[in-house]
Amino acid sequence: MATEDLKRIHNVGGWVPRRRLGVIITFVSALFFSTAGVFSKGIASDAWTIIVWRAVFTAFLGIGYLVVMGSLRRELRQFGWTGLAVAVVYASATMAFIPSFKLTTIANVALIWGTVPLMAAAIAWLWFRERMPPRFFFACLLVVIGVAILVQDSVGGVHLIGDLLALWMTLMMAAMMVIYRQYPDTPVVLPTVCGGLFLVPIGFFVTVPLSTPGIDLALCGAFALMFLVASVTLAIGSKHLASGETALISLSETPCAILLAAFILAAIPDTATLIGGALIMAAVVWYQYMAFKESEI
Repeated sequence: MATEDLKRIHNVGGWVPRRRLGVIITFVSALFFSTAGVFSKGIASDAWTIIVWRAVFTAFLGIGYLVVMGSLRRELRQFGWTGLAVAVVYASATMAFIPSFKLTTIANVALIWGTVPLMAAAIAWLWFRERMPPRFFFACLLVVIGVAILVQDSVGGVHLIGDLLALWMTLMMAAMMVIYRQYPDTPVVLPTVCGGLFLVPIGFFVTVPLSTPGIDLALCGAFALMFLVASVTLAIGSKHLASGETALISLSETPCAILLAAFILAAIPDTATLIGGALIMAAVVWYQYMAFKESEI
C-alpha cells in the first residue's frame, strides 16, 4: 500500500483525505443552512408561530443529540456567563431572522447575511482592538456600497424593515462568532436551545401557536432538524480545515439560498439585488480568500 494511502487512513480513518472531507462536510452544512429562507417563506403560519415551534423542536432534538453523544453534562458545566451571553444574542438574532424573510426577499436576507465575516471582524476590531489590514476597510466600503444598492428599492416600503431586521440578525450572529472566538470553550448546542426557549413565552403572548395546522408543525420540525444538522456538520467540518477556509466555504450558503428560492419558490432577484449582491459577495469572498492565503504563509 502506498505511503500516501496510509497517511489518508491515519488522518480520517478512511480513503478520503482530511482536508477534502472538511470541504465536503462544510459545504453540506452551508447547503442545509441555505434552506432557512425556503422554510420561512414556505410555512404559511406567521413568523412568531414559526419561532415558537422551531424552538420547541430544536430543544427536543438538541437535548436528544447531547444525550446520545454523551455531551450534556459537559455542556452544562461549560455553560457559564458566556453560554448565557450566546443564548441572549442568539434569541435576539432569531427574533429578527425569521420575520426578515416574511418582510423582504430571500435574496436580500441571504446577501446581507453574507457580510457576517466582515461584521465579525469589525466587532473584534472595535471591541478587542484587533489590528486589521487595509484591505478590511476597503472591503467594508465595497460592502456598504453593495448594501446601499441592494436596499434602494426597499426605501419607503415594508421591504426596508425586513432588510433592517436581516442586518440586525447578521450583527448579532457576528457578535456570537466573536464570543466563540474569544471564549472557545463556550458550548454550542445548549445556548442555542436556551436562546430559542427564551422566545417561547413571548410567542404565546403575541400569537396562538396551539392553533397551528399540522402541515406547518411538520415543516417547523423539519426546519429545526435542518438547522441542527447544519450546526453539527459545520462544527465537524471546521475541525478538518483552517478557520479562514471554513469561513470561505461557508459563504456558499448565500448563492445556494438564492438558487433554492428561485427553483422552489420562483423568487427571481431583481437587477438591483444582482448588482448589489455581486459587489457584496466579491468584496467578502476577496477579503476572506486573502485572509486565508495570508494564514497559509
